[in-house]
Amino acid sequence: MTRAEPAGVRLQKVLAAAGIGSRRACEELIAAGRVSIDGRRVERLGTRIDPGTAVVTVDGERINVRDDLVYLLLNKPRGVLSAMSDDRGRRTVGDLVADRPERLFHVGRLDADSEGLLLLTSDGDLAHRLMHPRFGVSKTYLATVPGPVPRAVIRRLRDGVQLEDGPVRVDSARVVQTSGDRAIVEVVLHEGRNHIVRRLLAEVGHPVQRLVRTAIGPVRLGGLRAGAIRELTRQELASLYRAVDPPADLEG
Repeated sequence: MTRAEPAGVRLQKVLAAAGIGSRRACEELIAAGRVSIDGRRVERLGTRIDPGTAVVTVDGERINVRDDLVYLLLNKPRGVLSAMSDDRGRRTVGDLVADRPERLFHVGRLDADSEGLLLLTSDGDLAHRLMHPRFGVSKTYLATVPGPVPRAVIRRLRDGVQLEDGPVRVDSARVVQTSGDRAIVEVVLHEGRNHIVRRLLAEVGHPVQRLVRTAIGPVRLGGLRAGAIRELTRQELASLYRAVDPPADLEG
């Protein structure tokens, strides 16, 4: 009679497959007590897990151990809809990832005239948390507006502005550059209402001429060219998990 194989996959094999290091290096991490499963520190090398359900952390950073999940960063070009398809035949984000086999979710939206960072993932839970207002994940934008922009306008943005659907106050705002009759303003906020940055700046007398999202939480666009896509690094993904660590009243 053949002895049944224990359920699950050896932890060091899972970590090695996730790119943490060789199996030997992963064994050393486990033995040193630097790996936790579902919040409990593991030091036994024989530990097996279900990669589909286990929450694995190394040195406190959550690691993606599922090979069926993808996390992508897109620099959305102007004129592309934040949608996976369009029945009117307009160009969409879905067209840019048409060669990907996974079912992808876009995290939040950018209107067609806006550009910049858009996250795409097959991880529906993470996408939901990043978009949920209770988690307060910030978004950073660079807005080109008519200049110059007086300090009083920046103070007003910080103090709060009343819009038709309620007040909004930015987390931070500053003038990055002024050149002739144009200025570039950096705005950071965690609001998710439609066209919120455009409406906000129009309300204070500086309508947006160009809008680029440069960051979602700790993940930054960097020098990625328009239309290009790359996978998130392990460090970026870990930082997103930290950003959406649930408040106590949302757990369970």
